[in-house]
Amino acid sequence: MLEMDHHDHTHCSTGAGKTDQANTEFDLIPIGYTGTVWTCPMHPQVRHVKNDGCPICGMALEPETVTIGAQDDSELRDMTRRFWVSALFAVPLFIYAMGDMIPGQPFKQLIPEGFANWGQLALALPVVLWGAAPFFQRGWKSLRTRHLNMFTLIALGVGVAFFYSVIATIAPGLFPSSFRSHTGNVHVYFEAAAVITTLVLLGQVLELRARSSTSGAIRELLELAPPTARIIRADGREEEIALEQVQTGDSLRVRPGEKIPVDGEVVEGRSSVTEAMVTGEPIPVEKHDGEMLTGGTVNGTGTLVMKALRVGEDTLLAQIVRMVSEAQRSRAPIQKLADTVSGYFVPAVVAIAIITFFVWAIFGPQPAMAFAIVNAVAVLIIACPCALGLATPMSIMVGTGKGAANGILIKNAEALETLEKVDTVIVDKTGTLTEGRPQLVTVNPVKGLTESALLAAVAAVELASEHPLAEAIVSGTRERGIDFSAASDFQSVTGEGAEGSVGGKAVAIGNHKMMRRIGVYDETLADAAETYRAQGQTIMFVAIDNQTAGLIGVADPIKPTTAEAIARLHADGLRVVMLTGDSAGTAKAVADKVGIDEVHADVSPADKNRIVRELQAAGARVAMAGDGINDAPALAQADVGIAMGTGTDVAMESAGVTLVKGDLMGIAKARKLSRATMGNIRQNLFFAFIYNALGVPVAAGVLYPVFGLLLSPMIAAAAMSLSSVSVITNALRLRRLKL
Repeated sequence: MLEMDHHDHTHCSTGAGKTDQANTEFDLIPIGYTGTVWTCPMHPQVRHVKNDGCPICGMALEPETVTIGAQDDSELRDMTRRFWVSALFAVPLFIYAMGDMIPGQPFKQLIPEGFANWGQLALALPVVLWGAAPFFQRGWKSLRTRHLNMFTLIALGVGVAFFYSVIATIAPGLFPSSFRSHTGNVHVYFEAAAVITTLVLLGQVLELRARSSTSGAIRELLELAPPTARIIRADGREEEIALEQVQTGDSLRVRPGEKIPVDGEVVEGRSSVTEAMVTGEPIPVEKHDGEMLTGGTVNGTGTLVMKALRVGEDTLLAQIVRMVSEAQRSRAPIQKLADTVSGYFVPAVVAIAIITFFVWAIFGPQPAMAFAIVNAVAVLIIACPCALGLATPMSIMVGTGKGAANGILIKNAEALETLEKVDTVIVDKTGTLTEGRPQLVTVNPVKGLTESALLAAVAAVELASEHPLAEAIVSGTRERGIDFSAASDFQSVTGEGAEGSVGGKAVAIGNHKMMRRIGVYDETLADAAETYRAQGQTIMFVAIDNQTAGLIGVADPIKPTTAEAIARLHADGLRVVMLTGDSAGTAKAVADKVGIDEVHADVSPADKNRIVRELQAAGARVAMAGDGINDAPALAQADVGIAMGTGTDVAMESAGVTLVKGDLMGIAKARKLSRATMGNIRQNLFFAFIYNALGVPVAAGVLYPVFGLLLSPMIAAAAMSLSSVSVITNALRLRRLKL
């Protein structure tokens, strides 16, 4: 009995013209299987328990999950061994064949042609029967499963050249004059079969080596986590244990220069921690009691004692690795073009090869049949459907890995592609443009009341509130050394503020709606409030015993990188829109400081979703950035949702892109990464299309009537092998991209 994996992969067209095969045809994993799962970079719906090649394209499979330590390079070692042995036999064959170009043809004079054919057969035999064995096996499998691919063409080309030459050697009398040269001999193509095999093997070796580099980003992330941790036992003893043994709640010591083992909280000590490997930012961050630590980051010169909060698969590093792995196996919409072409590619190439054979056999010069065979083989060999298939997944793998190394987590390839097309970015103010940590900045009591008395009364009420602004007021009061006790009869009034009793007096703190309701609205204070709002502060009115008592102002500092990030987005042609629940005055003050194009203030979570839909209805391609549960509906509605990693898990689940650092600069970097990756994909697709569009006709001999040029099957083999390698090499350029 088999268990089906129902991952939401895009169905891929097959090489034989079939389309939209069911995922479960290639995705069969036994129940309870815990070993390595192998998958194909070109066809992620293929998932096998052993690496026996992709049933669609024939390429070597790769581990679905990258692990630390030695990679399984058995395929690379096998292909390398076959290449060197094949090269050993193919070189003498090539030298003998090239003897025709040497004046006097010394090889032909020294070795009779009939005897030489048997010698060539002996040299070509191990190359074709052993060196090319994987190609024949995969070619036969492609015919049996009706998924024609690159190995179908290679097996046909090498097989035709070799077996034709074998028959010509064993029974040359069977061939009519149309196969014979002007000397009356039937020419053999052992060197073509051997050299083609050797060059294709070389291409496989280079391709496998290059493909292993595309998973380098995940491997580097995995290696960030230290193998051990130093645990502090209940009796004070310290010992080193394996990272897998760390449990939630354990006390761990992190010494200077060591890596943080898991996610947790500082309970003792002070130090600076370098978080570049997770956030992409090189500047160390100061950590002290209560500060959060991320596994894989590097401790500075101080010693820290931490409490483990998230371990194993729950750590941020593990989540990043999992997210990147899934993104690398996802398929971008642009891949559909390559899939459509690939669906008809191999049958079309076989048809062109057959047409080439008959055209040369009928209209070609003598020996017409020899020309027909050589050019038909060249057509089969030069075509490379793999270059088309690799164009998108290789760039996606490298691009998402590059993003992860810079704190940009791409959920899937579709999000990466869509982000390039976005023209409007919607950002939430709190936690996105600002630090998300409001601070008490203004205390303005009415005449006859001191700042301390006003703050003590307000803090007593806000102590029972869970609102972020309330926390800022309580913290600010304590920092000023003002004593206060908790209020009684606390009541939160939705949309207005909070009320309570302090020392027998009724204290109300809230907006103008509350003040009007209780009948203590003061125009003079209202004018002062507008002045403070123009500076970006959130203002609250205070009333004590139904008498105006003063104003309290709280401000959320703008992040230092916000203005630069918005400038980069503007330079990239994007419109930036801010949504906030703050008042219009406060929102406008922040917008003016950082250069926001459009502001929507006093908005609710439902309003955010509505505004996104309205912009989309007007033709905008919208990216929405947010960090809270209230942002989740809008993140899901947007063309691309961007979650700030410092926010909630709900926001991250609703988004296509997550910024680990939670910094607006990450949006500018993500946009640059998206454009670079999609540009790289287009380069790859262009190269693959042009290569095949020009290579196949040239191999068929279209240049011969005008220029007298023919393409040797050996040159065709070299070009075919290098085409896939070129696509991968171009994709690897993304690793050098500066964000």
